[in-house]
Amino acid sequence: MIRHRPFGSGHPYSVDTEQRHPVDPVAGEPVTLGVRTSPGIDDVSVELVGPSGTSTLALTPVVSMSRGQSVDGGHLASAQARLARAAGGWQVTLDQLEAGEKYRYRFVGAGERTRWFDFRVSVWRPDTSGLLVSVGTDRVVPGSISVLDDGSATRRIRFALPLLAGEHVSGFGERYDALDHRGTQLDSIVFEQYKNQGAERKTYLPMPFAHVVGGSGWGFHVRTSRRVWFDIAASDPDLLWIEAETEPGGTLEIAFYAGSPASVLDQHLTEVGRATELPDWVFRLWASGNEWNTQSAVMRQMDAHRDHDVPVGSVVIEAWSDESTFTTWRDAITHDAADGEPRRLRDFTFPEDGAWPDPQGMVDELHERDIRVHLWQIPLIKMRPHPAGQVKADAAAALREDVLIKEVAPDGTLRPYRNRGWWFPLGLMPDLTDSRAAAWWTEKRRYLVEEVGIDGFKTDGGEHAWGRDLRYLDGGHGDEKNSLFPGAYAKAYGDLLSSAGKAPVTFSRAGFTGSQPHGAFWAGDENSTWDAFRWSMFAGLSASAGGILYWGWDFAGFSGDVPTADLYLRSAAAAAFVPIMQYHSEFNHHRTPSHDRTPWNIAERTGDERVLPVFRRWVKLRERLVPYLAEQARLSIESGMPLMRALYFDWPTDEKVWQYPLQWMLGDDILVAPVLEPDAAEWEVYLPEGDWVDAFTGTPVNGGAVVRRLVPYDELPVYVRRAAWQILSEVFASDGGLA
Repeated sequence: MIRHRPFGSGHPYSVDTEQRHPVDPVAGEPVTLGVRTSPGIDDVSVELVGPSGTSTLALTPVVSMSRGQSVDGGHLASAQARLARAAGGWQVTLDQLEAGEKYRYRFVGAGERTRWFDFRVSVWRPDTSGLLVSVGTDRVVPGSISVLDDGSATRRIRFALPLLAGEHVSGFGERYDALDHRGTQLDSIVFEQYKNQGAERKTYLPMPFAHVVGGSGWGFHVRTSRRVWFDIAASDPDLLWIEAETEPGGTLEIAFYAGSPASVLDQHLTEVGRATELPDWVFRLWASGNEWNTQSAVMRQMDAHRDHDVPVGSVVIEAWSDESTFTTWRDAITHDAADGEPRRLRDFTFPEDGAWPDPQGMVDELHERDIRVHLWQIPLIKMRPHPAGQVKADAAAALREDVLIKEVAPDGTLRPYRNRGWWFPLGLMPDLTDSRAAAWWTEKRRYLVEEVGIDGFKTDGGEHAWGRDLRYLDGGHGDEKNSLFPGAYAKAYGDLLSSAGKAPVTFSRAGFTGSQPHGAFWAGDENSTWDAFRWSMFAGLSASAGGILYWGWDFAGFSGDVPTADLYLRSAAAAAFVPIMQYHSEFNHHRTPSHDRTPWNIAERTGDERVLPVFRRWVKLRERLVPYLAEQARLSIESGMPLMRALYFDWPTDEKVWQYPLQWMLGDDILVAPVLEPDAAEWEVYLPEGDWVDAFTGTPVNGGAVVRRLVPYDELPVYVRRAAWQILSEVFASDGGLA
């Protein structure tokens, strides 16, 4: 076997051995052609046909690389290890390719030949065709526009925007490393970065939209779902360079918005869609643990919340299903629907000694306790191990009904796309961007909503569409549609819930421009470290700057050993003042000691008797804060002003706010300054201009100054606008103190 995939796996940050790199060769730059071979092939050559004739070049053996090699621990690492191949790698590098010329090539070895492949060589040239279209006040630097084309098609366009001294550039979707990105480079493509997002500078939820704060105030949106690269005054201190993959005709639109950050975001949301209002209960505590994989385990934890007097509003059950169909409760007895049709609750029997003896009864009881129930989902049909039973029938039905995303096969034909990511490798992927396919998929889950009574879905894993060679049902290619998939995924489940008369409560980690109307979001998988805590705060503030309203994170982290009491309580305090307050923990194979992030387990593991009473205080304060959050969320949807927002939204001309990037306003009246370092006895806070009241002492404080405040674990630097103190003082009343 000789395998060559010109586009590779589609991993945006790794080059595979068997691909062409770059995929679109550029004149003056080398091009590497590679293959992977099965054992027994001892030499490989490439037959190359170009403008100078035909030549044969020998390939050199190399270490085989696929889908990236560096993954930090956990479920992704183990899955990736299973993807390792014994196949050998071979590569050859070409240079001195001629601009605009077409080259054909195929590989030969041990009596085998691949099919012919071809490419044209592109070259950068000044744009003389007006391919860049500016909407609004044009800010493109004259003479900066160039295009990359091969004589028959335009591949990319590049141009510059001016930056003045003192202007800050913020946004770009959910970003974990900074609030002001001036002096850096980044791109916009949906990617599953398992942990360490701040260090890797990759994101599940990018947007080619940004604020330019300072000066006159403006913002921009590159109107494309294809990949965009940004050089934000990194190469030139006065220029923001943008390079983007183009539409089929070579065109690209960029929208410019003028005004304050609030006005810029409002204009942008008018274009792409605003958050859909969710019920007030989403602002209560969310509880989750990946080892709560039986009805008794879930009820035991909910009982513990009651017994410890820690209110809870939602429970997310991740490990509920058979881990095969993701529609069937584990241990349920049912017949296989050979035609792949949806089933109803009456089609299942739940053994008394099974994992879930009465799901409907469990949900009913939790509803009586005022707890909502959410189930985990993945947008894949699992194909490893070899499918059997219902999942086999579902796969056959998906093929028959033509609801799957496709990919280009080695022979150039189309076949069903097989997941190239590390998680559920080779799974089939429904095209949830297509309304017919989305309805086919979600109907299988309808009984969960209408009969079992489920209130929402954790729409996880929306990042599995890799590669521009993918083909969607409307004919769209992967480079255009892959980043749109997670928004369509959340919408499909939201539509299911709405059709059953419920609020469209989804909980996603992936998204893109246009995801703003579709449910709530969390910041993804992260370790229990102080770095991760800080990275998550940047993520929330940058996501909100793009119009993501209902946002949270796994406070104190979800992966690895449990956090210290210090980290747990500081992050819980901060979480009480973000839109979604949630704890969650990774699967630990039920080993002891437990890795659950429940406050009682943290108290037991750390031996710190303060954990439970302090945590209880924060959750009860949060309960009293819900009416304010609900009111402010409604105002946010109307105005576009984020619910959780960086200080530059309210004080865009105050340079001092950039020195304190991880402070935020929660609605119009509450300023929050989380404690982000271990063992802190006091904390420095910048209070912008205005009249403030210390929320925990009731002491008036004048703004326009830096203050230092003592920070016991049961308090946080939180300041309320004096004009709102009479109303909000009840939220911080002493009856919510330590019990």
